[in-house]
Amino acid sequence: MLRVGLTGGIASGKSVVGEMFVALGAQLIQADQIAHQLMQPGQAVYEEVVGHFGVEMLNPDGTVNRGRLAEAAFGSFGEGTKGTKHSRIQELNQIVHPAVIRRQEAWMEEVGARDPHAIAIVEAALILEAGVAKHFDRLVVVACPLERRIQRWAQRMKVDGETARQEVSRRMAAQLPDQEKIKAADYVVDNSGSFDETRKQVVEIYSELKGLAEKSA
Repeated sequence: MLRVGLTGGIASGKSVVGEMFVALGAQLIQADQIAHQLMQPGQAVYEEVVGHFGVEMLNPDGTVNRGRLAEAAFGSFGEGTKGTKHSRIQELNQIVHPAVIRRQEAWMEEVGARDPHAIAIVEAALILEAGVAKHFDRLVVVACPLERRIQRWAQRMKVDGETARQEVSRRMAAQLPDQEKIKAADYVVDNSGSFDETRKQVVEIYSELKGLAEKSA
């Protein structure tokens, strides 16, 4: 089995690229979805997040308001120092990341047990920032220009361009620059062009990954 990390900056198109890999035959899990599951009421991570960030992070039904939590972690745009914002993000990451990583590792073990020739992909924004790149055999980075990211975020969240720019900028401040991610990558997907152009790159990368997975079994 081949363990593959799929990462990239905010709104770079990681999920779209992940879907392309799945369509070709890869297995995939999203760190964001794991985190969402772990923050459901009754989970240990949920209790710790509420304990650190307060009950004001909750919806009336007791579930975590992810937008409110993001606001608390990243800080309002233009408020506070970068260091202050960073420390709150680190506080959240220190709660969530270890549990997410354990779940990812268990999932990859399960995939490998079912199919020794599988390609198991973990899609996560902070693979390098969390220091877990060494857990993977190969790292795929999705890259995309800032303006395209802003446009995608505006469309996804149904907000105006300036609001999208502010949100993308503050989230990018908590992530490594694309240049650093690209340096660490085994493969880079340039997602600045059309869907077909991106898919062509994914098909080529998948072909190489498949060959490596066959050899690793």
